[in-house]
Amino acid sequence: MRFLCVAAFIAILWCSLWGRAFSLQVVDPQELGRRALRQHLTSELVTGRRGKILDRDNRVLASTLAIKSVFVRPYEVESPYTVSVRLAGILGVDPKFIRKKIRKGRNFVWIKRKIDDRAAAAIKKQGLKGVYLQTEFGRVYPNKMLSGNLLGYVGIDEKGLAGIEYAFNKTLTGSSSKFVVQRDAAGRRLFLQGAEETTPLQGDDISLTIDSEVQFFAEQAVQYAVNAYDAKWGGAMVVDVASGDVLAWAQAPMFNPNVFGQYSSSQRRDRIAQDAFEMGSTIKPFLMAAALEENIIEPDTLVFCENGRWRLHNVRIRDTKKLQWLTAKKVLSYSSNIGTAKIGLDLGATKYRDYLVRLGFGKKSPLPLAGQSSGILRPLKRWTQVDLANAAFGQGFSATMPQLAEAYLALANGGVRKPLRLVKNFSLAENVQKERSQRIFSEETARNVLAMMQDVVEHGTGKSAAISGVSIGGKTGTAQKASRSGGYGGKYTSSFVGLVPAQNPRFITLVVVDEPAKNYYGSKVAAPAFKEIAMRYMALNGTLPDSEQSRLFATTAPAKRKPTYGERRFDVGGKPQISGESVPDLRGKSVRFAMEIYARQGIIPSVQGSGAFVKKQKPAAGAKWSAGAKQQYILWLSEQS
Repeated sequence: MRFLCVAAFIAILWCSLWGRAFSLQVVDPQELGRRALRQHLTSELVTGRRGKILDRDNRVLASTLAIKSVFVRPYEVESPYTVSVRLAGILGVDPKFIRKKIRKGRNFVWIKRKIDDRAAAAIKKQGLKGVYLQTEFGRVYPNKMLSGNLLGYVGIDEKGLAGIEYAFNKTLTGSSSKFVVQRDAAGRRLFLQGAEETTPLQGDDISLTIDSEVQFFAEQAVQYAVNAYDAKWGGAMVVDVASGDVLAWAQAPMFNPNVFGQYSSSQRRDRIAQDAFEMGSTIKPFLMAAALEENIIEPDTLVFCENGRWRLHNVRIRDTKKLQWLTAKKVLSYSSNIGTAKIGLDLGATKYRDYLVRLGFGKKSPLPLAGQSSGILRPLKRWTQVDLANAAFGQGFSATMPQLAEAYLALANGGVRKPLRLVKNFSLAENVQKERSQRIFSEETARNVLAMMQDVVEHGTGKSAAISGVSIGGKTGTAQKASRSGGYGGKYTSSFVGLVPAQNPRFITLVVVDEPAKNYYGSKVAAPAFKEIAMRYMALNGTLPDSEQSRLFATTAPAKRKPTYGERRFDVGGKPQISGESVPDLRGKSVRFAMEIYARQGIIPSVQGSGAFVKKQKPAAGAKWSAGAKQQYILWLSEQS
C-alpha cells in the first residue's frame, strides 16, 4: 500500500510538471515571451547635448549641463502608496498627484523633470522598485542677464523658444539615438546590439560676434539711462566698422533666461530686432547725403529757417530755437526741422524714398533672428508734401535699430553698404550679400556728411557726447511718438548715433531710450549713455586719451552717496591699471578685474559666494603683497557693485 501511494504521488507530480511544461511551451509561449521582454528588455532614447553659444572670444554665453529626471514604470511598482509617499517627501509634491500618475495604466510616466542632485541622490538611496532616474540636459546661462533678450531661452525639452536659441534651434539641438538595453537580476543595465558604442551626436556650437565685455558695459550704461529718466525701455548697439560685426546688443530692463518663466512676454521680448521706432533727427544725415549726392545742396548752401516757425499746407513745423539763415552744415548741426524739410522738398519724394530703400529701410535686416520688424515705409503714391517734410526729419516712417545701424555703416564705409554680422558661422545668400554691398553715396558725399556730423558734436546739439581729445561724429534724435487715437501724443523716443573717430570711423554706437519721463531730448538722455559706452570701448582697446583714461580708472574709496552718471564705474571692460607694492581696494570692482590684479602678482585668491562684483576682500586694501603660504587671499562676491 505504501509503495502504491508513493508511486501514485510521484505519477501525479510528474504529470503536473509535464502539464506545466506543456502550458509554458505550447499554450502561452507568446504572452510569456512578451512579459519577459517587458521585464528584462527596454528601449531608451538618448539625446545629444545641446551646443553652446559663445561670444567672439569663445566665452560661454549659454551651455548645457547633465541633470537627472525621475520617472516610474507603473507595472513594476509593488506599492503605489509607499512609492508616492516617499517620492513626495523628496520632491516636495503632493502624494496624491504621484499616485494618480502611477495608476493611469501606462508603461512610462514622468514624475518630475530636471531635479537637483540632492533629490536625485535621495531617490537612488531609497531603491524603490519601478522608480528610475534618467539623465537629461538643462540649459544654463552662466552670465545670467548678460545678453538675455538676444540669447532667448529654451523649454523643458531643450527646444529653443526665442532669440538665438530659437533661430538656430536645429543647429544647436543634438541628434537622438534609440537603443535596447537588458537588465540583469540586480537591475543593472546591459547594452545589446552594440548600442554601448553608439554615441549620440552633440549639437553644433554657435559663435556670436558679441564681445561680452563691451556687452556688459553697454547694458550697464543703458540701464542707468533708463533708471535715471524713468524710461520704458532702452537699447544700444556697438558695431565694428571694418567687419560689420555687432559687438554689443544691449537692452534694459534686462531679463534672466535661467528663470524666464518669472518674466512677462514683453520683458523677454528682443525689442532691438522686433520693434520699430520713428528715429527722429538721426535720419537727417541720410537726407543730407541724398541731397549732396543729387547736387541739390552744398555744405555751405544757405537755407532760411523761418525764425523757428513755418507753416506747410496748414501743418506747422517748429524748431527748438528761432533760427534764420543757416548753411546746410549748420542745419544739421543745430538739427533744424524747418531747414531739413525745405531741403527734402527740393530733393523730392521719389529720390529721397529711393535712397531710404537702398539703405535698407522698409526691409527686414538679414540678421538671422526670427520675428524681425521691417519697419514702416509707405508706398511712394501715398507721400504728400507734408509726408515728405516729416520724413526729412525722421517722422512719418519707422525703422529698427539694426536698420539704422546698417545705414550709418554705409556712411562710415565710404558710401558703400556693408551687411551687419551677428553670428560668425552664418553666411548670407549670394544675392543678399550682393544687395547689401552696393554703393549708395560717393566717397566725397560720405566724407562731407561725416564732417557735418563732427560739427554736431563739437558745436551743435551733440556737445554732451564729446570726449576730450577724441574726434566724434554724431547725431541726436528726439521723436514724438504716434498716439493710438491718431496724430502725435506727449511721449517721445530719444536717440543718439555716434561714430568714432569722426572722419575714419572704427566703431558706431547707437543708443535709443523709449519714453523717458524727466527729459526727452536725445542730447540729454541718450548722448551721455553713448559717451560712457564709447569711453569704455576705447579704454578696452587702449585708444582712450590719457586724461580720460585716468578719470575712468581713478581708484577711490567706495562713496556713501550714489555716484552720478559720469562717476559710475563699469570696470568689467577695463584693463587693470593698478600696480604697486600694496593690495589695492577691489571692493565694487568686477571679478575679472580683481583676478587680473592678483594674477599679475602670481596669486590665485579663493572666492566665496556668487556674483560679478567684489563685496569684501582679505587682506584689506593697503596690505603688502605676499606670496607666502601663510597669507590667505579671499574675495567675497556680490551681485551688485
